[in-house]
Amino acid sequence: MIVCSCNVLSDRQVRDAVANPDAGVRTAGQVYRCLGCSPQCGRCARTIRGIIDQALGAGCGACPLECPVAHVHSHEHAQPHEHVHPLAIAAE
Repeated sequence: MIVCSCNVLSDRQVRDAVANPDAGVRTAGQVYRCLGCSPQCGRCARTIRGIIDQALGAGCGACPLECPVAHVHSHEHAQPHEHVHPLAIAAE
């Protein structure tokens, strides 16, 4: 799925950039730089942030594998099985 129409970036490209341990990608700006482009209109930044949060939170181990909600845990502050939607985090 194309998440940035200005730069024609797909969700797969964003996930691959985040998954690359050598790149150390953790922000939308780092995604753009890693993929050789820069933000244009900025409408995709929230979606990219959500993909990053989802990718980084996928392996937290705090939830069962069948957990239906894509989320990120703040283990210091979250109650067990508290699901935080990544777009809710991006809106804060």
